[in-house]
Amino acid sequence: MQRFRIMTFNIAHGRGLSPIQGLSSRRKVLANLRRIGALLRELKPDVVALQEIDERSRWSGNFDHLEFLREEAGIPHGVFGINTRRAGLFNLSYGNAILSRHPIKASENIVFGQRTVGEKGFLFAEIDYHGRMLPVINLHLHHGSRVQRHAQVEKLWEWLGVKHREHHPRWLSPPIVCGDFNNPRGGSGATEKLWAHLRAEFGDYALHPMTGRTFPSPLPGRTLDFIFLPPACCESSCEIVRAWLSDHRPVVVDFQVADARAAKAE
Repeated sequence: MQRFRIMTFNIAHGRGLSPIQGLSSRRKVLANLRRIGALLRELKPDVVALQEIDERSRWSGNFDHLEFLREEAGIPHGVFGINTRRAGLFNLSYGNAILSRHPIKASENIVFGQRTVGEKGFLFAEIDYHGRMLPVINLHLHHGSRVQRHAQVEKLWEWLGVKHREHHPRWLSPPIVCGDFNNPRGGSGATEKLWAHLRAEFGDYALHPMTGRTFPSPLPGRTLDFIFLPPACCESSCEIVRAWLSDHRPVVVDFQVADARAAKAE
């Protein structure tokens, strides 16, 4: 078994701590993305799940943030999941993305709705980890509606049921699920609902972080950013990174990967 590091980070369109999107110049966005790239070089994650990342949007400099970060961080593989597209004078194109040091063999993006601003969704990728497929889901849920978050979790769960039946023989384990849930732990929220689904279907999923807070980054009062690990991802440790490069703090989890199929055979 080898150590593997995954990171989830809502980068807020590269605007840093500016409270209003569109007030940061292209120069400031570039400077902030360089700092994010430097953080990725320092932390050396195997996989990075990014939310609120722009492909080409007027309000964030009209350039490809994923390609810029890929080059800055020296991470060879990347895939976009665009959830919001709008043409015209005020063009927008953004959503989720995954960067990986290992080849991305397949990906699929699912958009929850059809809004032209603020739409959410999830990005699925199969990571070729030494010849074995490690599935990863990067999820961003609705920021303001509990009802919509629950509906979005159910849409993810319905999709995953079909995907797992079709593809699980080639998967190393059930998927890692991570992202910005816009919902803290506890109670009957969407985070707990998804965790209950995963544990009921696939076994003892671990939720990270269990302590600490991620939002807002200067003085965090809530935990909105999570990583769910399947049982094959064992001996895990979690860190909420003290960074002020977005209104969210990054979450990093280290673990060892055991082949669930081999473990089952034993």
